[in-house]
Amino acid sequence: MPASTLAGFRTRRARWPRRGARRRGAAVSPCSAAPGAFAQPGCGPGAVSAAAETAADTPVLAVSQRNVKRNGSRSCLNRSRFSSRERDWLREDVGRGCVYVYGGDSAAAALSDLRLVLCTVDTPASEICDEEERKNLFVQLHGDLVRRLEPTEKPLQIVYDYLAGLGFDDPVRMQEEAANSDLSCMIRFYSEKPCQMEQLDRILLSGIYNVRKGKTQLHKWAERLVILCGTCLIVSSVKDSHTGKMHILPLVGGKVRLFLSFLFSQLKSLNLSHNRLGEFPVSLCEISTLTELNMSCNGLYHLPSQIGKLLNLQSFWLDGNFLTSLPEELGSLQQLSCLGLSFNNFCELPAVCENLTILDKIAMAGNLLENLDLTVLNRMSHIKSVDLRLNNLKRAAADTLEGNKSVIYMDLRDNQLTDLDLSSLGSLEQLHCERNKLKELTLSGFSLRALYANNNCLTSVSVYPVPGQLTCLELAHNQLQCVPDWACEAKKLEILDMSYNLLVELPSRILSSLSLRKLTVGHNNLQSLPPLLEHIPMEVLDLQHNLLTKLPEMLFVKALNLRYLNASANSLESLPSACTGEESLSMLQLLYLTNNNLTDQCIPVLVGHPNLRILHLANNNLQAFPASKLSKLEHLEELNLSGNKLKTIPTTVANCKLLHTLIAHSNDISIFPEILHLPHIQVVDLSCNELNEILIPEALPAALQELDLTGNTNLVLEHKTLDIFSHITTLKIDAKPSLTTDSALTSTFWSHGVAEMAGQRNKLCVSSLALGSFAEGMEAVYGMFDGDKNEELPRLLQCTMADVLLEEVQQSDTMFMSNTFLVSHRKLGMAGQKLGSSAVLCYIHHDMADPASTFSLTVANVGTCQAVLCRSGKPLLLSKVFSLEQCTEEAKRIKEQKAIITEDNKVNGVTCCTRMLGCTYLHPWILPKPHVSSIPLTVQDELLLLGNKALWEHLSYTEAVSAVRHLHDPLAAAKKLCTLAQSYGCQDNVGAMVVYLNISEDNCTCEMHGLSLPGPGGFSSTTAKTATPSSSSGIASEFGSELSASEVSSEVGSTASDEHSAVGLDGSLLPRQERRCSLHPLLPSSIFQRQPSSATFSSNQSDNGLDSDDEQPVEGVMTNGSKVEVEVDIHCCKGKGLELEPPALAYSCSAPGVEDDSGLVLIIQRQNSINSTAAHGGVKEKCELQKSPSTCCLYGKKLSNGSIVPLEESLNLIEVATEAPKKKTGYFAAPSQMEPEDQFVVPPDLEEEVKEQMKQHQENGADQEQKEEPAVALTEEFDTAL
Repeated sequence: MPASTLAGFRTRRARWPRRGARRRGAAVSPCSAAPGAFAQPGCGPGAVSAAAETAADTPVLAVSQRNVKRNGSRSCLNRSRFSSRERDWLREDVGRGCVYVYGGDSAAAALSDLRLVLCTVDTPASEICDEEERKNLFVQLHGDLVRRLEPTEKPLQIVYDYLAGLGFDDPVRMQEEAANSDLSCMIRFYSEKPCQMEQLDRILLSGIYNVRKGKTQLHKWAERLVILCGTCLIVSSVKDSHTGKMHILPLVGGKVRLFLSFLFSQLKSLNLSHNRLGEFPVSLCEISTLTELNMSCNGLYHLPSQIGKLLNLQSFWLDGNFLTSLPEELGSLQQLSCLGLSFNNFCELPAVCENLTILDKIAMAGNLLENLDLTVLNRMSHIKSVDLRLNNLKRAAADTLEGNKSVIYMDLRDNQLTDLDLSSLGSLEQLHCERNKLKELTLSGFSLRALYANNNCLTSVSVYPVPGQLTCLELAHNQLQCVPDWACEAKKLEILDMSYNLLVELPSRILSSLSLRKLTVGHNNLQSLPPLLEHIPMEVLDLQHNLLTKLPEMLFVKALNLRYLNASANSLESLPSACTGEESLSMLQLLYLTNNNLTDQCIPVLVGHPNLRILHLANNNLQAFPASKLSKLEHLEELNLSGNKLKTIPTTVANCKLLHTLIAHSNDISIFPEILHLPHIQVVDLSCNELNEILIPEALPAALQELDLTGNTNLVLEHKTLDIFSHITTLKIDAKPSLTTDSALTSTFWSHGVAEMAGQRNKLCVSSLALGSFAEGMEAVYGMFDGDKNEELPRLLQCTMADVLLEEVQQSDTMFMSNTFLVSHRKLGMAGQKLGSSAVLCYIHHDMADPASTFSLTVANVGTCQAVLCRSGKPLLLSKVFSLEQCTEEAKRIKEQKAIITEDNKVNGVTCCTRMLGCTYLHPWILPKPHVSSIPLTVQDELLLLGNKALWEHLSYTEAVSAVRHLHDPLAAAKKLCTLAQSYGCQDNVGAMVVYLNISEDNCTCEMHGLSLPGPGGFSSTTAKTATPSSSSGIASEFGSELSASEVSSEVGSTASDEHSAVGLDGSLLPRQERRCSLHPLLPSSIFQRQPSSATFSSNQSDNGLDSDDEQPVEGVMTNGSKVEVEVDIHCCKGKGLELEPPALAYSCSAPGVEDDSGLVLIIQRQNSINSTAAHGGVKEKCELQKSPSTCCLYGKKLSNGSIVPLEESLNLIEVATEAPKKKTGYFAAPSQMEPEDQFVVPPDLEEEVKEQMKQHQENGADQEQKEEPAVALTEEFDTAL
C-alpha cells in the first residue's frame, strides 16, 4: 500500500486495543521491551518513535517468539495480547499490523515455533525471511494448498486483501482482525514448507518407472516408484517403497522440461488444474503421447500455436480460464472428441470447432454469448450436444430455413431468452430452457423425448407434429391457462408437471391417459376433476393447492396402481370409496390430506387402503378417530393428526406395529396414548395439548429418539419419569417459569415459538437461536441456521453467535450486524474449512444513539434462510436468497471469478448457495458477507417468521403468514408451519420460528406498561389454554387473575378472574427503580401512578347479576347468572392539592381539574357504604399517602373477584374517574381532549333519569363543599387491580 494511501487510513479512534483487552484469550508473554525492539537492524533506542513517524514510508519489522496456549480447535490459537509499546505503535497507523509465522512441522508441533511478526503493508516477504534467517516464506489458505511467496510479495497486504474480500471495509477493523490468531484457520504463513500427511492427497501422478541416479553409462536403470506430488518428484530408493527411503526432488529452477521430456515420455494423462500457471507451459506440447490433458482454472488467456503437436489428444479441458479464442492449429487434433470451454470469455462459437470432425459436444457454459446463430451449428454436422447455459443469450435463430439433423441435446438454462424457435432442429430429443424469460416456445416434435421449460413466463407452447416419442414434459412455474392439445395426444407421455400455472380445468384425456404415470397439477385453480371411466396406470397424483371440493368417485377404483396422492390445501369435505365390493385392491401407500375440511366421516373410507404407510390428516375438523378403524391400518408407519380437535388417540394404535412417527400436536388430547409399547416408534410429538399425566412402561422402546411434550400446561412430570425419559436422545419439555423481571417485561412485547423436524432424514441439521431477553432485557435476538447435510456448524453458530453480536453491539459500530457474521465465520475454525451453513439473524433493539427511541428490527442473512415480517396482515420480506438460481447478481459474480458451476447448479459441485458461513476452501466464490436490512417496528407489525430453505420452498410468504397470524400460541404456529411443509412434499429438515410482536404506538418500554413485576409465585392463568413459549426459550409466561392474555395484545385492559389465588403480591415490587422511556419520565416516588384506558371488573357475590339496589337489569351491564362484568373508564386525578368532585361528576370524562407537577393519583370511591359521604375531600401528606391503601394496594391480597379490595367491602363497588389528565404525561401520554371510546354511554330510555340524578348530585356537592374543611384526609382510596 503506498504512503499516500496509508495517510488516509490513519486510526480514527483507539478502539482496537480496548477490544483486544476485553476478549478472552490465552496468556501470551509480551515482547521484549529492550531498546530498538520495533526498529530495523542497526537502529538505536530512539528508533521506536522514529518508526512511528515514518511507518508509511519505511517498513518496520519486529519478530518475537510467543508461548501460546491452544484452544479447543487443534489448529487455532487464542487471541494474543500485545504489550503497551506494541499497541501504541500499531494504533498510530492502520498500515501497520502483524502476521503469525509458523514452523515447518505439522500444526500440532508448530506451536513452539510460532512467531509474531510486526510489520507494515509495505514489508516484503524477503525482509521477513532475512530477519528470521529463512530462505522462503510460504502461505497456506484454508488448511489446504501451500505456495511459496515471491520475495517481493507483502504478507500483511495479502492478509488485508483477504479480509477485504471477506467483507471487511473498515481499515481499523481489518488491522484488528489481522492480529487475531484465529485467522490462521483461513490464512497462515510458514517459515518452512509444512510436511503433512494430508498432502499425499495432492498426488497428481504415480507409477513404476525406470530410474537411474547419474548421467553416465556406469549408472544402471532400475524400476522405482515415482510420485509427482505438487511441485516435487518423490522417488523411492528401493523397489519396495514401503521399506526404503524416499528421495524428494523439487521441480524448480528450469528442470521441469527435463523431467517431462525424459521421464514422462510415455505419459498419457496429465491433470494440472487449479494451479496459478498464468501461461500454458509450452513444454507440455513435447509430450506427444498425451491423450488427456486438464488445464482448468489456471488463469490462461491464450493457447500457444504448438498445441497442434498433441496429435493423440482426445480430451482437452480448459474450463475456468480467460480464453477468448482458440488457435487455428487446434484444428489439426483430429482425434479430439471432448473439448471443455466452459466459464471462459468467448463471445461466439469458435470457428475451429468446424474442423474437429470427431468432436460431438460443445461445452461452453458460463461464457459471454449473446446470440446463437443456428446456421453455425448447421455447418458443424458432427456436433450432437450443445451446452450454452449461464450465458447472456437473448436471441437464438437461423438465417436460413435449412434444418439441422445432428443436434439431439441442447441446454439453454439461465439465459435471457424471451422467445425461442427451434423448429429447425428436427432431431432434437431433449431440451433444457429453464429460468429464462420465455413467453413463447416452438419446437419440432419428430424426435422430442423430454422438454424442461420450468420457471419462465410461457403463455403458449407449440410442438409440431405431435411428439410421439415424448415421455417427460415439465412446464411448472409458468402462465399457462390450459394443457396444450398436443400434450393430450402424446401417446407415450409418462410424466407431466404443470404445477404453479393458471389451469382452471383438466382435460379428461390427460387424467384418462393410458401412459401417464405421474401427474403434478398443484398450485392451480382447479375446481373439479373429470370422471374416470377406465382403468389408468397412474402412480403419482399431486393435486395440492387447488379449489377442489371433492375427488372423482371412481378414483381409487380405477387407479389401482396409485401409490401417492397429495390433495392438501383444498376444500375437501369427503373422500371417495376405495372399493365397490367387500375387498379392496388399493395399492395406495402415501396419502396427504392436510388443510382441508374433512370430518370424522372420512375415517371409515381410509380402511379401504390397507397398504397405507404415511397418512397426513393435519389441520382438518376431526374430533375423534374410531378405534376399530385405526386398528386395521397395520402397515402404517407415519401418522400426522395435528391441528384437529382430538381428545384422545385410540388405544388400538398399539396394533400399528410398524409405526415410527406420531405427530399429534395442537389438539385437546388429555391422555397420553399407548405408543411407548410400539417396537419401532422413533418420533412422538404431542406438544400443545392438554396432557396431565403420562403412563409409561417399565422400559422405553430402544428406537425412541424424540419426544416432544412442550405446550402442555397441566403436565407435571415426576422425577422418576424424568429419569426414565433422560435416555431419550431429544426430550422437549417446558422449562420452569423464569422469575426474572426482564423476562416478564419482554413477554409483553414479543414471544416466540420454535419447531424443527428432521423429516425423512436420519439427522437434524437445523438449529435455532431464540433469546427473548437479550443484553439489558429490552432487546431480543432470533436466528435460524441450516447446515444442509452437516449438523456441526449450525450447533456452533447457535452457541456462539449471540455472544459475538453482543460484543459487536458494544463497539457502537454501524456495521455491527455485518461484522457479527464475519467474526462468526472466523470463529468456526477448522470446522468451517470444509463445512458451511446458511444463517439468518434478527435483532430487535433501540437506536444505538438513543436507547429511549422506538424499536427497530435489524436482519442479516446468508444462504437460503429467510425472515419475513407480517405487517398489517401482509408479508414483508427482509432477507435475500443467496443462490445461483434466485440471485442473478451473485451468479454473475461467481462467473467472473471463474468458479465451475456444475449442471445441478452448484458451485464446484458442492453447494447452490453463493454466501455462507464456513466453506472457506471455496473462497472467494463463497463469501460470508451478509445482506443487512433494518426497519423500525410499528403497531401494524404482527409477527416475524424465520425459516430455512425447505420451509420457503413449500410455503409461500403469503400462505405462511395467513396460516399463523390468527393463532395465539407461537409454538403451535411454528409447529403448524413445519407440518404444512411436510404435508406439501418436504422430505428434508425443516425449521420454523414464529415471533409474535406486540409493539405499542409509541414503542414505550416502561416497566409499568408491561406485566406487573412478578413475585415468587408468578401469575395464574385465567384462560383455558394460554400461549406457552417453546422449550428453547427457557421462559414460561403465566398471567395473573388481574392480567389476562388479552392485556398482552395491543389493547390495554384487564379481565378479572373469579378464581381465588392464594399467592400474595408482597414480593411483586422490586427494590430497583422502574425502567422508563423518554416519553414517560419517572414521577416523584411518593406518588403512585396508574392510568389504564379501560378495565373490566367481575363480582361473584350476586346471584342474579343485579346490584343490591337495582330492581331490574341495566342496559349496558353484561350478566351471566353468577357474575357481573361492568365496563367503566378509569382516569387519573392530581395527587397534590387534590379537589374531590361530587360523585355525580364522575360520569363526565371531561371534568376540569387542577394541574400540578406532583403527578397523578387514581382515586376509587366506594359508594353505598357508611364511609362514602362527601365530607372527606382532602389529600393526605405525601408521607402518609405512600402508606395509604391507594398507593400500597399492590401489597394487599388478591381476592376472588379480581380486585384487591377487602372482600367484605367489595360488594356493589363502582369505581369512577374524578378527572382526566390534561398534559402529556403518564402511562399513554393521553391527550386532554375526550376520546370517543372514553364517553359514558347512557341508554336512551334512561337518559332523562340520569340527567336528573346528575343535577341533584351537583347541587348536593356544592352545598357540601361549603361545609367541608379545606384539607381533610380521604377515607379510603384504592388502586385498580390491573
